[in-house]
Amino acid sequence: MNLKFLCMVISTYVMTFNTLFAQQALYLDVHQPIDKRIENAISLMTVEEKVNMCHAQSKFSSPGVPRLGIPEIWMTDGPHGIREEVFWDEWDGAKWTNDSCTAFPALTCLAASFNPEISALYGKSIGEEARYRGKGVLLGPGVNIYRTPLNGRNFEYMGEDPYLSSRMAVPYIQAVQKNGVAACVKHFALNNQEKERMSINVEVSDRALYEIYLPAFKAAVKEGKAWSIMGAYNQFRGQHCCHNDLLLNKILKTDWKFDGAVISDWGGVHNTEQSVYNGLDLEMGTWTNGLTTKGTSPYSSYYLANPYLQGIKSGKFTTKELDDKVRRLLRLIFRTTMAANRPFGKFVSPEHSEAARKIAEQGIVLLKNDKQTLPIPVGKYKRIAVIGDNAIKSLVIGGGSSSLKVAYEVTPLKGLEAKYGKDVIQFSKGYSSDLDDKKPESKLIADSLLASAVETARNADAVIFVGGLNKNWFQDSEGDDRQSMALPYNQDKVISSLLATNKNLTVILCSGNAVEMPWLSQIPALLQAWYLGSEAGNAIANIISGEVNPSGKLPFSFPKKLEDNAAHSFGQMSYPGNSKKQEYKEDILVGYRWFDTKKIVPQFAFGHGLSYTTFEYGKIAVDKKEYAKTDIVKLSFAIKNTGKTDGSEIAQIYVSQPKASVLRPVKELKAFRKVNLKAGETQTVEIEINVQDFAFYNDKTQTWDVESGEFVLCNAASSANVKSKVTVSVK
Repeated sequence: MNLKFLCMVISTYVMTFNTLFAQQALYLDVHQPIDKRIENAISLMTVEEKVNMCHAQSKFSSPGVPRLGIPEIWMTDGPHGIREEVFWDEWDGAKWTNDSCTAFPALTCLAASFNPEISALYGKSIGEEARYRGKGVLLGPGVNIYRTPLNGRNFEYMGEDPYLSSRMAVPYIQAVQKNGVAACVKHFALNNQEKERMSINVEVSDRALYEIYLPAFKAAVKEGKAWSIMGAYNQFRGQHCCHNDLLLNKILKTDWKFDGAVISDWGGVHNTEQSVYNGLDLEMGTWTNGLTTKGTSPYSSYYLANPYLQGIKSGKFTTKELDDKVRRLLRLIFRTTMAANRPFGKFVSPEHSEAARKIAEQGIVLLKNDKQTLPIPVGKYKRIAVIGDNAIKSLVIGGGSSSLKVAYEVTPLKGLEAKYGKDVIQFSKGYSSDLDDKKPESKLIADSLLASAVETARNADAVIFVGGLNKNWFQDSEGDDRQSMALPYNQDKVISSLLATNKNLTVILCSGNAVEMPWLSQIPALLQAWYLGSEAGNAIANIISGEVNPSGKLPFSFPKKLEDNAAHSFGQMSYPGNSKKQEYKEDILVGYRWFDTKKIVPQFAFGHGLSYTTFEYGKIAVDKKEYAKTDIVKLSFAIKNTGKTDGSEIAQIYVSQPKASVLRPVKELKAFRKVNLKAGETQTVEIEINVQDFAFYNDKTQTWDVESGEFVLCNAASSANVKSKVTVSVK
């Protein structure tokens, strides 16, 4: 080889190396536009590397491209706290010593706060914990609609109203993503029960789809700018939601212009061809049902793994769809793991404990308070009996994917003891959630627990019963639904026995669902306390003692009996279906829309919640009486705190169209505002509502229509407590 030729070879090699280096520097350069970095990275990837990015490599991660320095995507459950680390290919905990998190309240509690500012605090705090743990994707929030009180996963969601869910989800998502962690909004869509969730085919009208079940997802995408979406397990109109052409391609990616990544639920993928063409970007958890301990097939056998690669090589598939998937996954990586100025995060900090407590306090709902039974100031009583298994049971463990390993948990008993003193608080279990009703000795134990609780209550000045549901199977838990609305573990008998002994009884329900209350008329005070996380006991004690005035409102209606619920009023085909198919026969009349229209009195109405003070509403007024369809309605009214205690009221604005060409609910929530008032203080509340928000979805023209005519706006303390009305016309 002559010297000249050798120099040419070396020169060519150097030029090639420099070009490759320059290309790599382009996609690594965080100062370049993301789309430019994406296209550069794609140009350097092999088909094998692209396909490899589209499926899992472990229980909670998917591959990057090591050759190019593109990192893996690491995900974490759940919406209420950062899940413990698990083994690479198992669900079992890896027994790390530094992965115990802060447990934040369940999302039912967050929704009950009716406070978007507290939702932003929630997102900021949990986003910081996810970032500290090195996670790129937080698998939450969940925004599926509360359709039935039997749904085992309702506690993870934000209630029955699409407007409330939308307004609470957006700040959560935005605050999470400011930490360089993607929110993964779930479960898209119509995942409204756990029973038969892997197979049930949901049939629902276009109106109900667009008016009830999609708005929170749309707000998450259009306003929250969510970076990822998780598909649901169930089918919709014959296609599984994780590869559903209508939901993912037409609605999500075309109509809403979603530019993020669609991630499957674990085990939610069923077909390679549909996964290629119908909008799925990343396949997770296939070959398991999402709950089993180990996989049954290698990750290379996933539908979007070797079968996809072989289909491309054989000419069955082109790389057009593949490149779109990889673009979205790269965009997710560049927004998170490879983002510039990504904050460091923090973990189990004092600030997070304070946030968890504040969220819990604002979400607790005072449902009943006769004769001012509550609050119980410190020093008022010498002996307070605390009864109930939920006073001592951990309520952050169990429930499926939201189960947490926490750094600490203040139970209700611990919180009350810290507030009133151990010499004042006398505890008795009353019932046990660990007993097996089929065993003869269980009845003896149950009778003994009840007798002991009654004796403790007899010698007390006041009794606080802490019960409700828990995260056990067939309760508030992923995987299946509740089997009835009744309280489990014979709690109704315990409450009745306590009442027969001591009438000064406060009942605290820890649950994510409504329950039957045959004893309601006899008890003087009732609190709905949800699942409150690490600071549960401190929050409950602050409310009970009066240190914090309750202000939460119910994010869903409590029916008196199961048959009063819309989904259950139409029989098996409406819920739970025939194992293959179900029909949402109540259509748009979900929750309070159903109770209002059918004139059924609920146990407690949507938006209901009391305070230790009282409020007086002024008459609602608007800036004019006639509006065009593009106008904004400016309304106002006064609220006065007429009591002697500082407090907060959540004023709700409902809109109705008395004469419409289609069925419309009696009223629909269109705005709310939390108002903080000193004792005796009056404030004027001013709210703006876009006339376009009066629209209904026209399933014939596939458009949102505002009809000309009269609309009624009302201010209200709940859906059943309207204060005043005003009529406006739209032309």
